[in-house]
Amino acid sequence: MTHRPNGERPTLEDVARRSGVSRSTVSRAINGSPRVSPAVTERVRQVVNELGYVPNQAARKLVTRRNDAVAVVVTEPQNRLFVDPFFDLHLRGIRQELVRQGAQLVLLLIEEPDDYARVGNFLGGSHVDGALLFSLRADDPLPEMVTRMGLPAVLGGRPLLGAGESDGGYAYVDADNRGGAREAVRHLVSLGRTRIATITGPLNQAAAVDRLDGYRDVLLDSNPHLIVEGDFTFQGGADAMSALLEKSPDLDAVFVASDLMAGGALRVLRDRGRKVPDDVALIGFDDLPPLVEAMDPPLTTVHQDIEGMGRLMARLLFSRTSDPSEDGGTQPLSSVIAPTRLVLRQSA
Repeated sequence: MTHRPNGERPTLEDVARRSGVSRSTVSRAINGSPRVSPAVTERVRQVVNELGYVPNQAARKLVTRRNDAVAVVVTEPQNRLFVDPFFDLHLRGIRQELVRQGAQLVLLLIEEPDDYARVGNFLGGSHVDGALLFSLRADDPLPEMVTRMGLPAVLGGRPLLGAGESDGGYAYVDADNRGGAREAVRHLVSLGRTRIATITGPLNQAAAVDRLDGYRDVLLDSNPHLIVEGDFTFQGGADAMSALLEKSPDLDAVFVASDLMAGGALRVLRDRGRKVPDDVALIGFDDLPPLVEAMDPPLTTVHQDIEGMGRLMARLLFSRTSDPSEDGGTQPLSSVIAPTRLVLRQSA
């Protein structure tokens, strides 16, 4: 390690002088900016190692006004967050992108109405550079809260707004829920099934509404007795399947709006002596490994790239928080609707 003559730690200016480039170029190179050529970046890194330069994070925060931390806010009880593999995959994708960007993940849960004030105080306290918001219900105050704060945010899923409103100007990443549901129900129709039921998710969430709309797109004259609302949990799927069999015992197919609920539905069908797929064809939504392949029979389901959507959310957030002076003027991206596809297994 090389020190300055007075014994002080090397500075950014020392690195710039030794590298033969400007101070701003050194800063960009250290932070991985694509505006700096690989050769210059490598030379700067060599000088950083020779001098033993350590960036002053406190000073960097004052200059850049960045915390290198992102809040992930999930409106779900803790016991569901750590049981449902959907959230595990989403968080894994988010973390991968945050690591790539050199940022930390701060997880915040909203389980009770009083939690909004606590979470709002934290988000408004300049602790994070932005927020990723999950499991939002209709009229959830979170998006408006972060907008009032001026905090960049990306939503996990299309916001469910009032009639005549599109997306409220919020950035979001979502799957093609409606299109995926249409493909699933069309497949059931192609199998010759005529009494096709559906178990929806909670209808105060946009994903559940969109999947129900996709079901209705194919079955324009669907019987209300063939539609039962669930809650995206295993037990919710079991309860909804029991209700369906009580109202429509002659059903011969079920499109279920999540794999976890499909697992609960499958258990009830087996307990009632219904063979899948001989008596009742069953399709889920998510494609959660290894859950779907461990079912008996393995579950036909609509695949969405959950981990990839987590990465996209984080990437979209960074595009909204980036400093144009540092990255060449990157502009915020539009919201993203990720494609889905039907994965055929033995349940339908």
